[in-house]
Amino acid sequence: MPKPKDPVADHTLALREEFRHHLERFYAQLKLAPPYESVEGAIRSLTTSVHALPPLERARLTTDATARWRHFRQAFESSGLSKKHRGIIAGLARNRSSLNLPAEYDQFLELYLS
Repeated sequence: MPKPKDPVADHTLALREEFRHHLERFYAQLKLAPPYESVEGAIRSLTTSVHALPPLERARLTTDATARWRHFRQAFESSGLSKKHRGIIAGLARNRSSLNLPAEYDQFLELYLS
């Protein structure tokens, strides 16, 4: 008989995959090579912060995009991603309208403008 899936692990895996997708899209749209070590560090950081949450809060991340992006931004910043390609991305972020990125990505771009 197969073992039942752990919903906590499923939530975390889904969040990791979503975050990875957003990071890939972010760098692809900016036409920059992602700093792979820092990307992996950001995903580890997200995993650590999500695992530290109470189960109810963790489950809420699957339906609350604002809270989810808050965690994505925190992982992006704490991993050092916001320090990579800083000059290039800051220049691109100043002309936000020329970037073909959804508004949610402002969570990342704002870190380059501060």
